[in-house]
Amino acid sequence: MATMTKPAANVARGQAKNGATRPPSTVTVGDHISVRDLADRMERSPIDLIKVLMQFGIMAPIDQMLDHDTAAIVGEELGVTVVWPEAKAAELEEEEEEEIAADTRSKERIFVQNILADETAKDMTERPPVVAVLGHVDHGKTTLLDRIRKTKVVDSEAGGITQHTGAYQVEVDGHKITFLDTPGHEAFTAMRARGAQVTDIVILVVAADDGIMPQTREAINHAKAAGVHIVVAINKVDRPNANLDRVMEELSQEGLQPEAWGGDTIVVPVSALRGTGVDELLANILVVAELEQYKANPKGRAIGTVIEAELDKYRGVTATLLVQNGTLKQGDSIVAGPTWGRIKAMFDYEGKPIKKAGPSTPVVILGLQEVPSAGEVFERVVSDKKARSISSDRQEEMARANQAPPRPQASLEELFARFEEGETETLNLIVRADMQGTLAPVVQSLQELGNEEIGVKILQAAIGDINESDVMLAEASEAIIIGFTVGVDKAALVRAEQSNVEIRHYNIIYKMIEDVELALTGMLEPIFEEVVIGHAEVRQLFRVRRGGLIAGCMVLDGVVKRNAGARLLRDNEEIARSTIATLKRFAEDVSEVRSGFECGLHLGGINTDLQEGDIIEILEKRQVR
Repeated sequence: MATMTKPAANVARGQAKNGATRPPSTVTVGDHISVRDLADRMERSPIDLIKVLMQFGIMAPIDQMLDHDTAAIVGEELGVTVVWPEAKAAELEEEEEEEIAADTRSKERIFVQNILADETAKDMTERPPVVAVLGHVDHGKTTLLDRIRKTKVVDSEAGGITQHTGAYQVEVDGHKITFLDTPGHEAFTAMRARGAQVTDIVILVVAADDGIMPQTREAINHAKAAGVHIVVAINKVDRPNANLDRVMEELSQEGLQPEAWGGDTIVVPVSALRGTGVDELLANILVVAELEQYKANPKGRAIGTVIEAELDKYRGVTATLLVQNGTLKQGDSIVAGPTWGRIKAMFDYEGKPIKKAGPSTPVVILGLQEVPSAGEVFERVVSDKKARSISSDRQEEMARANQAPPRPQASLEELFARFEEGETETLNLIVRADMQGTLAPVVQSLQELGNEEIGVKILQAAIGDINESDVMLAEASEAIIIGFTVGVDKAALVRAEQSNVEIRHYNIIYKMIEDVELALTGMLEPIFEEVVIGHAEVRQLFRVRRGGLIAGCMVLDGVVKRNAGARLLRDNEEIARSTIATLKRFAEDVSEVRSGFECGLHLGGINTDLQEGDIIEILEKRQVR
């Protein structure tokens, strides 16, 4: 059989361009392929492929080897589908099915903390700390960030991305620190409100000539509510009216006792304008990181948070991501909130093209279908198909949520129900009063209401009307705002209505105490007992490919309910305990089947122990207290 020479191949490509034959719509590529060979298979000029690669910051000669994912991205841009060889495709499909079968997580938002909790200690490695800078306006937050960036970040840029990326890294004594370039505690708290716990350490900037200001107190409360470590930078120490002792005394009054005064809060005098003390500040951040031992699993599940995103008129959707666990790679399929995409190109904070990014690394990516919101949690999934499926499910959930009547985020009336579900063990409160003489007894009375099982936590107590910052903190911390003889400003009222944060107004202290006492009494842990609600006899067994072992049953008495508890009985002896995972009446999914009717059911986790003639006893938990 004759083989086509290179000139003949060029003629074939020329015919394709002239319309005599059509280029292939699908090509097969293994783990690696050169640009020349990929162009031959696609029946396109190598120049076409090189142009596509240049768009994504890859300068590749004609003999450059490309991996399968990069080849697939090039093919996508040229309208050609790149597939694996049949044997490899079958292997990948089997792996995907196994991952999907093992994926039992809720369709709700994934929290990074839950993912890290699943990682084993031996897989965890040290990662750079993630730092945010908060403080009062005009106290020097931006100047300090600019000083750190100019002295520690190389000013070179590449790849055409020169825009603000929202996050960057500095290197100090061979160790990296990741900084979030956020505008203040409002953005910091807005991320927490979306379920993203991004920051490890907060640098609290306080001006040496001004001291603690109202916005400084808000920043302290927001950082404390997030449970992050606080390092204080007393800025503007070079000014003639700087008073370090007064600032440290004010910090002590806010619960931040400086180390120099016998406390545990690191306080560093700096001048962001002159650069004095900045190196010492960064060294102290590394000390905190060493003590706290921030870790992640670079080989684990790739997950993190969207820092910011925008629609670029030249490049499409660009998003800055902070990887918090696992390693993100070019070509990965990801889901970010309700949107999805495949990473076509990835750049570091300097705009340089990179192939992968580990924990605590900020990256700019191209390839998402839509612009995600800042604070959305992203995760890598096994394929585009899986990503599309998750994205579609989340969009449907959002549509249903928008149609459903709004449910208060937190209210005294529903705290009992939420505690039943194990969602909370602490009543978070934000308190505002008209004067200091009123605020102190109100806070003291509320704190005394806590008991051994349920605690009362005052996230913030301040004088004056309820403002928008209070609502943001309540939104992020699932707190209730209590106003004692104070008003609510317009912006706070609008945001509270939008985010369903409850604001309670009181002018009689006894009424306030009574309401909170009733909530705490209702939050006591209830007692349940199991009640038998029905029996079903196994008449026939069916094995299905994805559903496991299905038992065809006759309901002897009572009722069988989906998700109810179940005891498997044989000769009046208990064989196993499980739950009714699925329940069908003929081919239709049902929530319950009553006495005298037949049904098909699957007991969760039981695929071998069932026999015809077994009795399934149906159990339901009922509250006693």
